[in-house]
Amino acid sequence: MSADIKHLIDWKYWDDGEIVEILDLARRVKHYRWEYQGRMQGNTLVMIFQKTSTRTRVSFEAGMTEMGGHAINLDWMTTNFTLSKVRFETRYLGRNAAIIMARLKDNRDLVEMEKASTVPVINGCCNLYHPCQALADVLTIAEDRQEGVEGARLTYIGVYNNVVNSLVSIAAPLGVHLTLVCPIREPASVDEESRKKLLDRGLLTETLDAGEAVAEADYVYTDTWLDMELFNDPAYAAEKEKRSGIMMPYQITASLLAGSRAKIMHDMPIHPGYEIAEDMIEHEQSIIYDQAENRLDAQKAIMLRLLNRL
Repeated sequence: MSADIKHLIDWKYWDDGEIVEILDLARRVKHYRWEYQGRMQGNTLVMIFQKTSTRTRVSFEAGMTEMGGHAINLDWMTTNFTLSKVRFETRYLGRNAAIIMARLKDNRDLVEMEKASTVPVINGCCNLYHPCQALADVLTIAEDRQEGVEGARLTYIGVYNNVVNSLVSIAAPLGVHLTLVCPIREPASVDEESRKKLLDRGLLTETLDAGEAVAEADYVYTDTWLDMELFNDPAYAAEKEKRSGIMMPYQITASLLAGSRAKIMHDMPIHPGYEIAEDMIEHEQSIIYDQAENRLDAQKAIMLRLLNRL
């Protein structure tokens, strides 16, 4: 693998300046889409899915198509990744593809893929990080907030998970103040290095007082309480019930946001009646669909940057 190849496993591995630049690029792509038509002509994106997907699949494939390239969708279970080692299959893919996006269950497989690949690898979501979502999130804030992203106060209420890790990583370089209300946090799920960086910059608050956190917020963000693959799995019914009991007092409701003008965010898929009350999903303060739409321009910016098609 060439040392010159740039990958996106998480924003923690990118310099602050690079993160500022890619957000600027995502905003430009969003406002001047026609300028990027044809930039990916002759390039193929291979998308590998071990996890279910709606937004990641659609935004990457639509993004590559709109820029003149081609995307191939691979279901992990119907490929020979199930029969061979990750590094061997990855090395082959680099012979036929310009770039790889992998949505995998285990970060260790992504790291192995990154080490073996001769083309850029994008983490489309894993157990530890969700960098593509985080870029779309800050793009949404930058587009919504007249003052820009710096100085924005984002409150996340939910389980400490992969989305949180990537929000923590991207918030520091952009000057976003992040307040975490996370009653459930498993040590193995927390990236302490990124957390400490944000804490050292004075941009992280952690509390279990959701009311206080919302009162000071410009944006309130929530996510699923249980991994999407497990949400409807009977084998995890007891864990789902346990988590729901802990998290229900932290549900995003009209009463929690009473008197607040904070915008409501959710990375989708949504479980109404769990992390968010159904009447808040399409509430006048909700920017959830804008946030989801922005996945398209975020993915375009990532691919343009990694393939140097600026």
